[in-house]
Amino acid sequence: MANVRSYFTKCGGSLQTSGSVAFMFDHKCVFRIKEDPAKPIDVEELELELIDFGAEEVFKQEVEDEDENVHVEISIYGDYTAYGQIQKYIEEKGYELVSGGFEQIPNVDLKEVTPEQRATLDKLTGLLEDDEDVTNVYSTLAPEAE
Repeated sequence: MANVRSYFTKCGGSLQTSGSVAFMFDHKCVFRIKEDPAKPIDVEELELELIDFGAEEVFKQEVEDEDENVHVEISIYGDYTAYGQIQKYIEEKGYELVSGGFEQIPNVDLKEVTPEQRATLDKLTGLLEDDEDVTNVYSTLAPEAE
């Protein structure tokens, strides 16, 4: 905790009490499955089936891997309590699981910042992500404009 507090201090911020911004995030389970090009998945049909298991959102996206190969992944979001049911469904259907876990998803408008503020926040995020005791970093910071 001392390291985390020092990172905030170095970047001109302060650490608040545990849970003080929890209301700004929804705790969700998130799964990503790889689509077999030989067997395309109908996302609408999959979503209808998964609703019974607690899924809230299902969508397709193209993803580039480290070898610059592009493949299609399907992301499945659900309430954190639905994790086991969704995981069991994925396993029973034989889908290739890319990842499965829990995330904190912002439920507020993402914050736009000045370039100077972004530099400071990127520094803070980097320090937090590099700390071996920090497992995940979540924020309400809007993506950088391209």
